[in-house]
Amino acid sequence: MSFFLALVLSFVITLLPAVAWSQTEIVRPQFRPGSIPKEIAAKSLFGAKVLGSSQQSESYGGYAKGCLAGGEILPETGPTWQAMRLSRNRNWGQPVTIRYLKDLSRKVAQKTSWAGLYVGDISQPRGGPMLSGHASHQIGLDADIWLLPKGNRVLTRKERESISSISMRRASGAYTNKNWTNDHETVLQIAASDPRVARIFLFPGAKVAMCKSATGDRSWLRKIRPWFGHHYHFHVRLKCPKGQIGCLNQAPPPPGDGCVEAQGWVDRILNPPPRDPNYVPRKPKPPLTLSQLPQQCVSVLSSK
Repeated sequence: MSFFLALVLSFVITLLPAVAWSQTEIVRPQFRPGSIPKEIAAKSLFGAKVLGSSQQSESYGGYAKGCLAGGEILPETGPTWQAMRLSRNRNWGQPVTIRYLKDLSRKVAQKTSWAGLYVGDISQPRGGPMLSGHASHQIGLDADIWLLPKGNRVLTRKERESISSISMRRASGAYTNKNWTNDHETVLQIAASDPRVARIFLFPGAKVAMCKSATGDRSWLRKIRPWFGHHYHFHVRLKCPKGQIGCLNQAPPPPGDGCVEAQGWVDRILNPPPRDPNYVPRKPKPPLTLSQLPQQCVSVLSSK
């Protein structure tokens, strides 16, 4: 067995406890600069980090292929928010993201019957690919916000692991269900109207419902993008902060309110096209390795 192979096997074995998702059980391997194995799945490297790097805040790469330097943590509990699923340690983000979530939760508490927001996954302490779940959320500029209205009581850590959000969809996402309220639309309008926001992912039926009911300035609807799932939470994506040249923005949504496009999604749900008999499912992509991420991600991992 070569020395490199032995090193890789030893490294992988040390990471196995990390899949338990307990902050106390995650092993924090120590690396010398330049010694990080670049061909191991990057999710294992980033998933093992439990603290942000001691660097200036910076996002490197794109939303689904990058990392986060100098991440800031969203406190577990604030006046108008509570972070959920704390054992995942995914309540880290760019400072602009943390400020946005605090601002949004305060406005929601002021303008709706909600007491604020339940905040789901943002990013890992140093961003990067995750051990499970999201393909994006890698550069600290994505955040999941539950569609379950926040109550006044402060939840225990145990409750934040066991309580679930509630679905808003009916007919596989073609329509909203009885859980959807005017307050939900208000929350989405507030969220999308912020200039820091690039787009928000939500199931198609909710977008169509808002297209039908929205009055006055409808420009915020452009940022609401229909997407699969996203009926227990909505997914906010922020623009890259100005001056961060290593951060790659996604192309902006097409001009217009996007309502015709959303209706097209609903039509395909209700009347799906015939299945192609020659369709061959794509093979799953192999996990990203460190060598496929921006080169700055090596220093993000090796930083204290």
